[in-house]
Amino acid sequence: MAPALPFWKTKRLEEMTATEWESLCDGCGRCCLHKLRDDDTNALSFTNVACRLLDLHTCRCSDYANRRRRVPDCVRLTAEEVRQIDWLPPSCAYRRLAEGKELAWWHPLVSGDPDTVHQAGVSVRGRAISERRAGPFEAHVVDWPGRAPRTRRPGKEGSP
Repeated sequence: MAPALPFWKTKRLEEMTATEWESLCDGCGRCCLHKLRDDDTNALSFTNVACRLLDLHTCRCSDYANRRRRVPDCVRLTAEEVRQIDWLPPSCAYRRLAEGKELAWWHPLVSGDPDTVHQAGVSVRGRAISERRAGPFEAHVVDWPGRAPRTRRPGKEGSP
């Protein structure tokens, strides 16, 4: 008898339980980086400036339960919003599943290890600065949060 397929291969985003939904977050922290949008052109720029609640080592929110009260513009992702938001990183599990793609090899649900997102070089660990120390965000514009990451498997160089 074949093993059952994992929930993310059998359910649409809208059908997932709250626990399943939350488990899709890979802990990369890229969505917690500030973005700048040009008022005239609507062009989007990514920064390496992290929300003050993002733990820069774990790449997880330090006060997830109260984040929306403490950071009023923090976005609560829903299946509908995932399909509309243009700033989710291409590596984001929510975005990948909404686009009909598989989860990446380094995703904790696939690898079984929450550290693979960091080992693969996908997370913001070592690449971001807290908004409390950053100064003007315009001085921290970078392009990597909006690009598909070039990952590396532990013990291998440059594996896609």
